[in-house]
Amino acid sequence: MSARHRVVIIGAGFGGLNAAKHLKNADVDVTLVSRTTHHLFQPLLYQVATGILSEGEIAPATRVVLKKVKNTQVLLGDVEKIDLEKKVVTSRLLTRITETPFDSLIIAAGADQSYFGNDQFAEFAPGMKTVDDALELRGRILGAFEQAELSNDPEERARLLTFVVVGAGPTGVELAGQISEMSDETLKGTFRNIDPTQAKVVLLDAAPAVLPPMGPKLGKKAADRLTKMGVDIQLNAMVVDVDYDGLVVKDKDGTTRRIESQCKVWSAGVSASPLGKQLAEQSGVELDRAGRVKVGADLALPDHPNVFVIGDMALVPGVPGMAQGAIQGAKYATAAIKASLQGADPADRKPFEYWDKGSMATISRFDAVAQIPIPKTDKKIEFSGFFAWLAWLFLHLIYMVGFRNRMATTFNWLFAFSTRNRGQLTVTEQQVYARTALDTLHELESQRELDAPSSAAPSTDAAGSAAPQADPTPQPDSAPQPDQAEAS
Repeated sequence: MSARHRVVIIGAGFGGLNAAKHLKNADVDVTLVSRTTHHLFQPLLYQVATGILSEGEIAPATRVVLKKVKNTQVLLGDVEKIDLEKKVVTSRLLTRITETPFDSLIIAAGADQSYFGNDQFAEFAPGMKTVDDALELRGRILGAFEQAELSNDPEERARLLTFVVVGAGPTGVELAGQISEMSDETLKGTFRNIDPTQAKVVLLDAAPAVLPPMGPKLGKKAADRLTKMGVDIQLNAMVVDVDYDGLVVKDKDGTTRRIESQCKVWSAGVSASPLGKQLAEQSGVELDRAGRVKVGADLALPDHPNVFVIGDMALVPGVPGMAQGAIQGAKYATAAIKASLQGADPADRKPFEYWDKGSMATISRFDAVAQIPIPKTDKKIEFSGFFAWLAWLFLHLIYMVGFRNRMATTFNWLFAFSTRNRGQLTVTEQQVYARTALDTLHELESQRELDAPSSAAPSTDAAGSAAPQADPTPQPDSAPQPDQAEAS
């Protein structure tokens, strides 16, 4: 066994990936544990959902990205347990269980979509947090147009051609704008029985403004532009129920109404990784309502200076849940680990200082809003329109991983923005139905375990890995068929 300091990183997002890179030349052995095989550039996920980019361009393989970081090993698995006392991380891949010891731990597990206690909404209104979400949504959007083409019922057509985006934050604004552009420009003239330009896009939010974090001025500019594009913005409107054919909205005056819509997407909140609850139980650290961990000024847990929480999982005053927070947190945490190897006392660490580099949101082709703070002042530069859009493009290209991905993205942007066409409009039946089928399979597996509990747990080898078991997947006829599953 190596005598070098062992660092375990949980998550391959902006925080985890940058942490591994910063430790490239350190005298440590790094193990990065991730539930996916890729690093996701989440800010561009909505462009996958609307056919501008392919998933490969924003989700390069983590192993390939870290190929030259020789002191880092990448392990695929879903982290199920963190034992702070024994300093062990336990992860699972299928039936294989792996235990990874650590001396220092960086937790950058990110966040999931939050339905504010109404998780049943996810069946009918998927979120926008994963590649699977984006591909499913692409299938739902284009599938709605295909179904409308086959329908002769005006009411059914109206329901199929009504797209509802819940959440008027950056993701919701960007997604609503792109669905509107795709309907009015890309799909115009491609159908014979329907007019895609007649599609209705509704943007809902319980808040009284669009883009609340960016202030009233930019929020109004974004709202005005979306309205000009035909997006129906409905504020002070809280979603109280969602089903296959639509959703129920409660307005500010307490009255409820129904919106008929088959294709709905949820972008109205985030919930931190459930690993935060384990940290709270073991260390006594506090969590906020979203499950984020209230870390110390050094991003570490109280009484555990070797355990850092960064990115969307960490609650740090003045640090938003954006990529920059995770990137800068990774740099700080790795610097602290390197300093400790040189004998530095954790008590002497300088507090983490976040450099707010601003925020941006694209609304449509050639139009965006941007807010950039002026260093060492309380003032901010706010601008919108074409130059904000160019700044948005440039910034996202800078932070994209890999030269090839940058070139491919640039080419696809040039194609999409100059011709108004999109090169990634392919959808498959599996993209739409896979999540529903997998949920059904998981329910069947859980029920089978309850009905016939096994007396023997999966065997574990000396390295902590469980021996492979027989495939527990039910026969294909147990999965829902297309006419039984939720349609696109």
